[in-house]
Amino acid sequence: MPVSITGQPGLPVCQERYTERVSPIPVTGSEERPRAPGQLEVVRQFINTADLDPGKEELVDLDALASWLRQHGLIAARDRLDAGDLERALSVREGLRKLLETRASGALEAAAAPRALNDLLSGTLLRVAFEPDGTPVLAPAAPSPLDGALARLLAIVVRAAGDGSWGRLKVCADHGCLWAFYDRSKNRSRSWCNMAVCGNRAKGREYRRRQRSERAPAVNPQARREKPEAQAD
Repeated sequence: MPVSITGQPGLPVCQERYTERVSPIPVTGSEERPRAPGQLEVVRQFINTADLDPGKEELVDLDALASWLRQHGLIAARDRLDAGDLERALSVREGLRKLLETRASGALEAAAAPRALNDLLSGTLLRVAFEPDGTPVLAPAAPSPLDGALARLLAIVVRAAGDGSWGRLKVCADHGCLWAFYDRSKNRSRSWCNMAVCGNRAKGREYRRRQRSERAPAVNPQARREKPEAQAD
């Protein structure tokens, strides 16, 4: 029966072994928005393969998904994806985005995001393996290339949760953006991926809201309750 790894629920150990070797995960590219440390940056980049503003999708088809996974060392060169893998990968990506969004907002529906992800990731099994120096690591034990790729991403998340960096991975508070970024502020209070763009845009909306509120005519509650006297014929 599967068991949890280091107290983390939903991450079962499986005797089946993912035998295909893949190269170490590279972190490439440069962005103005805050990047995550180490391999957590790959998780951030995965979430950001969809740029909601202006609506750009990087994983447009199965070939694009396979290319992205190979580029980031998540599948081997000879691995082939199945027809339904694109839809599932995009669902996992948006599930992670939703998890970060609801975690930051403290919304009541936050509990639904982990459950949805758990359903999508039921085949992404992990096992404990030992490096040559004896260091224990989480390794994929998945039946398919996509499950193996997602398992590697999950292993990164588990390590990041252990070192405290997972809690700093956020999505922009602008609901039209939701770009994943790493909060490097001392008190973990950053809300916007880019203060010059999303932060100022949010401030502008709040300013216009206050202006409309101030211009609205005041309503006298007493006048509302008073009814005009009926006129005599």
